[in-house]
Amino acid sequence: MRKTIFIKIFTGYVLIIALMTAGVSLLSYRIIKHQHIETRTANLATLARVACFSMQRLHDRRDRAALAALVEGLGSETKARITLVDTDGTVLADSERDPAAMENHGDRSEIRSALAGTTGVAQRDSATLGQAMLYVAVPLVRSGAVDGAVRVSCQVSDIEQWLGRLRNEICQIALLVIILAVGCALFVARKLAAPIARLGRAARAVAAGDFNVRVAVDSRDEVQEFAESFNHMTGRIRELFDQVSLKQGELTSIITSLHEGLLVLDQADRVLMCNESLARMAGFRAAEAPGKSYWELLRAVQLEEIVTAARATGGGTLQEVRLGGRTCLVNTAQIAELSALVMTFLDITEVKNTERMKRDFVVNVSHELRTPLTAIKGFVETLQEESATQEQQRYLAIISRHTDRLINIVRDIMVLSSLDHEQELELEEVNVKGIAEQVKKIYIDRLREKNLFLNIEAENGRLSARVDPFKIEQVFINLIDNALKYTETGGITVRMERTQDGLVIRVADTGIGIAPMHLPKLFERFYVVDKSRSRRVGGTGLGLSIVKHIVLLHKGAIAVESTPGAGTAFTITIPE
Repeated sequence: MRKTIFIKIFTGYVLIIALMTAGVSLLSYRIIKHQHIETRTANLATLARVACFSMQRLHDRRDRAALAALVEGLGSETKARITLVDTDGTVLADSERDPAAMENHGDRSEIRSALAGTTGVAQRDSATLGQAMLYVAVPLVRSGAVDGAVRVSCQVSDIEQWLGRLRNEICQIALLVIILAVGCALFVARKLAAPIARLGRAARAVAAGDFNVRVAVDSRDEVQEFAESFNHMTGRIRELFDQVSLKQGELTSIITSLHEGLLVLDQADRVLMCNESLARMAGFRAAEAPGKSYWELLRAVQLEEIVTAARATGGGTLQEVRLGGRTCLVNTAQIAELSALVMTFLDITEVKNTERMKRDFVVNVSHELRTPLTAIKGFVETLQEESATQEQQRYLAIISRHTDRLINIVRDIMVLSSLDHEQELELEEVNVKGIAEQVKKIYIDRLREKNLFLNIEAENGRLSARVDPFKIEQVFINLIDNALKYTETGGITVRMERTQDGLVIRVADTGIGIAPMHLPKLFERFYVVDKSRSRRVGGTGLGLSIVKHIVLLHKGAIAVESTPGAGTAFTITIPE
């Protein structure tokens, strides 16, 4: 059972009052009892001295009859027992008994003290009366010498009766004090507990969400200060809660209005938050998602790999996922403070469809153009053989050159389209230097015509790697062909080596170089640095795009360095 603060305060006050009242009553009784006995003893001693004074003359004459009458009269008047004892302990007179029938009192402690010249006090049962008595004896002095002892006594029962009445009165007073004190304790406990109880009820109301509750205390003490602080705190909490609610509402509105899907996972891969956009993509209700594992809602095998990779690296990942018949681009980010994983789903289905349509259109157009271009090329060659005039030959040469350029463009477009469709490589362990040597044979005549060199270098004279040989051959063809077009003196150096990053291929020439402003766009499709020169040498603007695409298929990287007038160098890194 829970003990309230009222019970604790009240019980504490009652215990303290009871203990203090009992302690004060007991102490008072003992002090009064001791004081009363001392007072009675002093009175008996005084009475004994007065009796000595009265008996002294009769004792000198040894008038026992007169002494007996005197002692009896004094005892009757004082309500006390008076006894006269000789120096040898013989009782000479007694106010209540016949001295002749009484035994020698020389062994009594109070008598011995009195005969020794001091006042003797003793309390014991009387052998004569058979009752508890208080004895006080004083010496009877004559001519400076002790000539006997006068003892005065009273019954202890008289003292006990008085003390009994005293105890009753003390108990009555103590009981009255306790009753009054308990009433005061009840009032004080209620006074202290009531505002605290109100504060408790107000705190529970605040915990339940009621921030308008207020506590009124009119005690002008620390409790009132506490209540005022509580009211101030409640008001401040309400303001902060309103601000948080407003921010939460704004955040919810923002998340709801997002076109992208949003998913937040905890450490156990349970859903903390998701928005309606993701629910529509995957076909579930957003309100039912929190607390469930993500794989119960999103049926996509790739998601497990994405989540595992994101948690392992602690960084963001970007990957395409098929979700509910839609194509989504999933981006992940780790929030270390919350130990949560945030995933955004961008629906790129329409973009993919557009890309596919564009790609299909390009492929279809390329296929359709090949036949008429081939036919044009054949008829031009026939006309060149049959035409005799120089003017006709010049026009036919122009037509032939542009036809070749169109054929090259169509060929490169078809290569790029095939690379877009092919996402898997046919990897083999091949001699990369051997592939480069085969490509070199294709350009021997052109190298001889332009008086250029082509050096192929590899560590240890031979370099093997696991690559797609056909696509690596295309890389060498495009880079060497591109270098031949823009190099007039010097030559081309192809160097291959293996580093900790993987296979590194570097193709450097001594050509005209490229201005820095063109380097960022160099690998874009159909981008050419010098359009007039490109048309003259037959460039299509697709060769470097093909190279980059093949390198990316190998999960590699390509970089370019160039200085105008000093040549250009392409560096390809293909990881193991």
